[in-house]
Amino acid sequence: MQPGRYRHYKGNDYIVIGVARHSETEEELVVYRTDYGDRSLWLRPKAMFEETVEVEGQRVPRFRYVSEA
Repeated sequence: MQPGRYRHYKGNDYIVIGVARHSETEEELVVYRTDYGDRSLWLRPKAMFEETVEVEGQRVPRFRYVSEA
């Protein structure tokens, strides 16, 4: 996964820092921060980060790459 700015399907931007692994399961987790408000750090399973969601009857990416951070 390329680090950089990603846009959530609901409109907010997030900065992906990188991908980490869970210490027990080795599941890949995306490390990212909000690009608004308190700029807090978050983790989300990579599979969920990359999945599509249904919006108004259409499948769209949950997050889409926008640019370098």
